Amino acid sequence: MEKWECTVCGYIYNPEEGDPDGDIEPDTPFKKLPDDWVCPECGAEKDKFELLD
Repeated sequence: MEKWECTVCGYIYNPEEGDPDGDIEPDTPFKKLPDDWVCPECGAEKDKFELLD
């Protein structure tokens, strides 16, 4: 699964882990995250994330 990095703080969204604090289940792809989901570290919006190579 694709990992995405927050360009503001460097947090890596790993879909295998999800975001337990944000009620995001494991195995949730980044593109399936709710539109109002924000970085759990710094609060940046989804459009501040870039796909890791």
